[in-house]
Amino acid sequence: MIRRTPTELFTPAEMARVDAAAPGLGVSIKTLMENAGRAIARSVMARFQPMRTLVLCGPGNNGGDGYVAARLLAQAGWPVAVAAFDPKKADRRWPGPVVPFIATEASRADIVIDAVFGAGLNRDIDPAVVPVLRAAKRIVAVDVPSGLDGTTGAVRGFAPRAALTVTFFRLKPGHLLLPGRDLCGETILADIGMPAGVLNAVEPRAWRNDPVDWTIPGLATDTHKYARGHVTIMGGPIMTGAARLAADAARRGGAGLVSIAACGAAEVYRNGAPGALVTEAPLAELLSDTRRAVWVCGPGLGVELARDAWRSLIAASRIVVGDADVFTAFAGQPEALRGAAVLTPHAGEFSRVFGPPGIDRQAAVRAAAARTDAVVVLKGADTIIGRPDGMITINDSAPPWLATAGSGDVLAGLISGLLAQGMDAWGAARAGVWLHGRAAIEAGEGMVAEDLPPGLPKAFAAARLQHSVHTFGDRVRS
Repeated sequence: MIRRTPTELFTPAEMARVDAAAPGLGVSIKTLMENAGRAIARSVMARFQPMRTLVLCGPGNNGGDGYVAARLLAQAGWPVAVAAFDPKKADRRWPGPVVPFIATEASRADIVIDAVFGAGLNRDIDPAVVPVLRAAKRIVAVDVPSGLDGTTGAVRGFAPRAALTVTFFRLKPGHLLLPGRDLCGETILADIGMPAGVLNAVEPRAWRNDPVDWTIPGLATDTHKYARGHVTIMGGPIMTGAARLAADAARRGGAGLVSIAACGAAEVYRNGAPGALVTEAPLAELLSDTRRAVWVCGPGLGVELARDAWRSLIAASRIVVGDADVFTAFAGQPEALRGAAVLTPHAGEFSRVFGPPGIDRQAAVRAAAARTDAVVVLKGADTIIGRPDGMITINDSAPPWLATAGSGDVLAGLISGLLAQGMDAWGAARAGVWLHGRAAIEAGEGMVAEDLPPGLPKAFAAARLQHSVHTFGDRVRS
């Protein structure tokens, strides 16, 4: 769980540039360290009663934050001891007990503050640290649990599971990406008095997906269905449920008209939701109608039909959301996907076209988006959305019960509904992913894909409220 925060995400290297810029703006590293230690101590005291506490301090600034936290907890009456990973670099100003950096000492403590290594660790964790962290009953991590890569969220050899993580100024991608998000536990982003001018030192390339950063299309009082756009979904003859789910989501997502272009099984589609139109007209005829601007190609369509339809849609310069069978149809051929507006693969589909994403999935999504000149949505519990210029957004709003068959078809349809109303591909993908996760929360545990579209009205309301509250706050502050 992460409290609402500024949405920029900084890598450890970017945060290092931010830290380096602070003294030139009148805030010393010593002041920042004192404020960071105070934030750690306050967070601990707000959540736990005084108990035997061991602070594990590393040799860098993370360890310095730990020494400050130890001092302030001791001043508040907590029984605190410090263990230095490198005794030669220990802070001699710490007046309290110093114990060896060993597992036995960690096991004696009721709470262990892990200030050994921060998010910038670029190698596997030192093996000597592992048994000490394993022995801890309860861990509060400073910045990230030691061993967690702040850029990728991956584990470098070993990282413990923290009950609480306290980090500073801006979150890092590793706080949101799995397994990092789970290992951090409750994550507190603390204000440590960093001057606002440090933001000039780095231009963020990653963001946390949040309604404050995009705007759902509004409706004029005199709007009509044609003004809200027409989505056409290619419907295959076998897995008909996929296209029907996408159509339902496109309608709930705001499209004024939604058609299923049935490539067989037309009667099945006609027996579905009454608001979805069904046509058996040839694709060439449908493409002659320029009002059919937005298309969904792939869900349940079949590989051969997907390949043929895709080529026709791209050649006709339509706004296309590619999903499901499209990625099998063009396995190993990413250039064939150029011309799409949004591509929505899960990890297996992504690997089929672009190769395995590897540990640094952000880099893989950036490369895929640049290669296809499309917005790429790598679906998962920590969905990554990338655009061709290298900007990415990480979504952490989806509950685990969203992992169910058909939910991806709903997402493709929802994004198409937003595109039909005039959102650009970047905005529609970000909004669609967030709304999709929120609809799953509204549906509740035990939901199936069919439960998602009915949850969208409340998801839209939640997004509009969150956006308006933030906008109102900005106006008050200005």
